[in-house]
Amino acid sequence: MNKFLFFLLFIAVSLGYIFEIDQLIARNFNPLTTLKKVYVNNAAKLQNNIERYFNQAATIAKLQTENATLKNYKELYLASNNELHSVLEAIDANKKTEDDIKFTKVLSYVKFDDFTKVWIDYKKEDDSILGVISNGFAAGIVVNQDGKAKALLNGNDKCNYSIFVGEEKAPGIIHKSKNRHNLVAKYIPIWYNIKIGDEVITSGMDNIFFEGLKVGKVVKIKKMQDMQKVEIEPYAKVLRQKYFFVYKNKELKEEPIKEEKSETSNKKP
Repeated sequence: MNKFLFFLLFIAVSLGYIFEIDQLIARNFNPLTTLKKVYVNNAAKLQNNIERYFNQAATIAKLQTENATLKNYKELYLASNNELHSVLEAIDANKKTEDDIKFTKVLSYVKFDDFTKVWIDYKKEDDSILGVISNGFAAGIVVNQDGKAKALLNGNDKCNYSIFVGEEKAPGIIHKSKNRHNLVAKYIPIWYNIKIGDEVITSGMDNIFFEGLKVGKVVKIKKMQDMQKVEIEPYAKVLRQKYFFVYKNKELKEEPIKEEKSETSNKKP
């Protein structure tokens, strides 16, 4: 019996050696190999998930930045569009159908110590004086300097344009005020009755603006012997603006002056 069992064991060992059963078992049923495969597969999945997460986070951050930029452009467009409509309504009310209004942006200060004088992105070739509009209010003038458009905003000592004050439409000229937040209207005839709170509008008499564009309201009155002047709180906050509208009256055309020559008679005496 013992010999028979020994014989069977010998046969099994021999067959295992011949068919490499031990190596097959070691390859397929080694617990360390199984654990290694599980670890490698999970590590690869984890790495893929991490990369996917960070890629999604970067994409989300990029989209958020682009969305914020587009939102700013949308707000700027809506604000500019609303302002343009308000200006066009004022123009239509004054029957100025051929007036030209263009949107422009501030390029830089002319001098760093004067915030009321800026270069703007506008083509200016002639010596005409144009009007600057901000949020539907009169904000300054545009002049030509060496082929470039220079905006002189409210509060600049060279920013002057004609206005009407109050219901009686008292005429005056806008000037710089000692109070840097306000303006002054000078040369107003003494016989006009002006009150605190009266609204100031452009008169259009200088062809810089059309009549009726709001400038501000009267906060102080000073009467002199033959004229009076008023201090005005302006509506336009020009120092905060990076964009303006430029107004040009297309009806103004320079016509050459024709000299009339008198006819002389060649009659003999």
